[in-house]
Amino acid sequence: MDSDLQREDGHNTSPIWVSDRPEDEAPAAKKSPAATPASTYAPIERASVRALLRQPRYRRLRNRALLAIGVGVVVGILVRDWRIGVTAAIAAAIADTVYRARSASTVPAWRRSSVAERRTEGQLKRLERSGYRTLHARAIPGSEAQIDHLVIGPTGIYAVDSEKWDKRLPVRVQMGKKLFHGPFDMKPRITEAKLEASQAGELISKAFGREIAVVPSLAIYGPPVPWKVMTIRGVDVYEGTRARKWITKREHALTEEEIDRLYEIAQSVLPPRYGDG
Repeated sequence: MDSDLQREDGHNTSPIWVSDRPEDEAPAAKKSPAATPASTYAPIERASVRALLRQPRYRRLRNRALLAIGVGVVVGILVRDWRIGVTAAIAAAIADTVYRARSASTVPAWRRSSVAERRTEGQLKRLERSGYRTLHARAIPGSEAQIDHLVIGPTGIYAVDSEKWDKRLPVRVQMGKKLFHGPFDMKPRITEAKLEASQAGELISKAFGREIAVVPSLAIYGPPVPWKVMTIRGVDVYEGTRARKWITKREHALTEEEIDRLYEIAQSVLPPRYGDG
């Protein structure tokens, strides 16, 4: 989940973060008419062989060729038959092509889960044997908000927002009400997590027929968190590795029938963010 970072001094520019916008997408400087060349033809640059070989596609082809040649030579020497070596080389090239095609992701990077989300998801999978049900990357209808992980189980319903923060900056709290990551006020993160859980609770409660509370939390990865669990403005904040214990160390509140019913409702009222089901 991304939101704007705000410093204590009111500035929103980080002293250590740099823009991740590619250079070719940076805003172009304004040019005066006098500086504009009369010709509309761009100079033609000849691509060198070295530059072409640096392209990912050509690197893959080169590596595949080297692999095939290596396999062919080794097999040919071992069996003392160059024809079998050639066959082995072709087989190696085909195998590498198939492997690359299957391992390459067709999902755009912006749709993939973050490292923090994957780590939390790994923890939550271990809860399934204890009767917990989980949903990941669920959207709040009518908004851009997303619940990273929704957990429904014997101890209740929980919304977990996984965050990967810069480990060089300390996590601290002021007067028990303000969360800071280095110089940055993390109030937007707290507000977002609380709002997501509140909206999810309203949708689930309406379909279930009685009020159901969804407990919001912020699971932080990266910098050490100098406390076990702290509630800040109604949101539980803790180090990411504590997510599973944070959920299970509570009194039981739901029956198996209620868990199954609430899980079905949550699936219906909170659609998957990316349409994956």
